[in-house]
Amino acid sequence: MTKEKIAEDFINAAVNMDILRAKKSCKEAIALGIDPYEFIEMAITKALTIIGDKFENEEFFLPELFMAAEIVKKSMRILEPHIKGSGKKKNLGKIVIGTAKSDMHDIGKNIVSFFLKAEGFEVIDLGVDISPEKFVEVVRNEKPDILAISALISLTMQEVSKTLKSLEIAGLRNDIKVIIGGATFTQEFADDIGADALAINAIDGVKICKRWVGI
Repeated sequence: MTKEKIAEDFINAAVNMDILRAKKSCKEAIALGIDPYEFIEMAITKALTIIGDKFENEEFFLPELFMAAEIVKKSMRILEPHIKGSGKKKNLGKIVIGTAKSDMHDIGKNIVSFFLKAEGFEVIDLGVDISPEKFVEVVRNEKPDILAISALISLTMQEVSKTLKSLEIAGLRNDIKVIIGGATFTQEFADDIGADALAINAIDGVKICKRWVGI
């Protein structure tokens, strides 16, 4: 079986909420020697994009998102021991991450957090539905190197913009790099609000953060 076929099987399983098939695909990927990062990019990330689109189009609702989160959690549990660098103690820098206000989705954010920790970053995960005021408060107190903001739905775009403006008003914007990521964002939006980078997916986001700290 090819890695493309295994990835396709995982995507179909995830979109159809078949957790057993999804776990089986992950195990097959490991058995075939597929790099976990590559599998996450070509299978899990694509599945999440499809699920996010279906939610935006009102084909999926909260129960499907909760099930998708469970599928990703169990899939990552299978892949985690095989991810290079997982569990190693480093200190590449401090990152604050959270999902913007009005957005309760944390699947993508959790994957990014996992990878950042595996690479050696100190990650402060604020969770979901984080207001601009809360982001500013934590940035002021924790003094992180990077702020990462996630969002899945278009409703939250204005909240991300408010967060960047709030950082400027608080005099904190010049002291921190800001990366945004999620299906709702475009490069044009990132440029308009003054974000330092847009992550296309979890792997891309980690690469950008590593580059910022000189790795």
